[in-house]
Amino acid sequence: MPNLSFRNQIMVALLLAVSMILTRSHHFTSVHNLADASWAIFFLAGIYLRSVWLLPGFFALSWWLDFAAYTWGGVSDFCITPAYVFLMPAYTSLWLAGRWYAKRYQFAWNTFMPLSLSGFAGLTVCELFSGGGFYFFSGRIAETNWYEFGEQLFKYFPMYIETFGFYVGITILIHIVFTIMASQFKSRNTPAG
Repeated sequence: MPNLSFRNQIMVALLLAVSMILTRSHHFTSVHNLADASWAIFFLAGIYLRSVWLLPGFFALSWWLDFAAYTWGGVSDFCITPAYVFLMPAYTSLWLAGRWYAKRYQFAWNTFMPLSLSGFAGLTVCELFSGGGFYFFSGRIAETNWYEFGEQLFKYFPMYIETFGFYVGITILIHIVFTIMASQFKSRNTPAG
């Protein structure tokens, strides 16, 4: 796991929360065209944040943003169905995938393979819970069948992969810059022995 101080973990948690607010509630802010970063946020929280209690905190934030959007923001409540509960295991799968990767993290090129595997596995399980839960249990689809669900999966899943990759890619770049800067700062301030 990246070795972050408690203070740095608080900063990361706040940055992730602000990112969720800015991208999930675009109808409340002036940033209109940012894709929802929620999936990447749960994954990154699993990597960077040690406290398990932040997982329910991010659940609560995402629920509150959705509730506020359709209650006061004029957004359709089409997705608020009994299938909404499937978001809990969907988001948890991303958080667990991040946790799995955090145990294998090292600041080296060979870390990209476990990062990619954990990200794709978390995304796949998340989409099966999220998309599958909505498709089969929302009551919005009159007649469900596995073939049509497969078509929906192949139609929408690539967009989720693209958005996830965009936000995780930005985080990787930021992580690299901060790690190099911290290393240089440490080497300049270490007395020669």
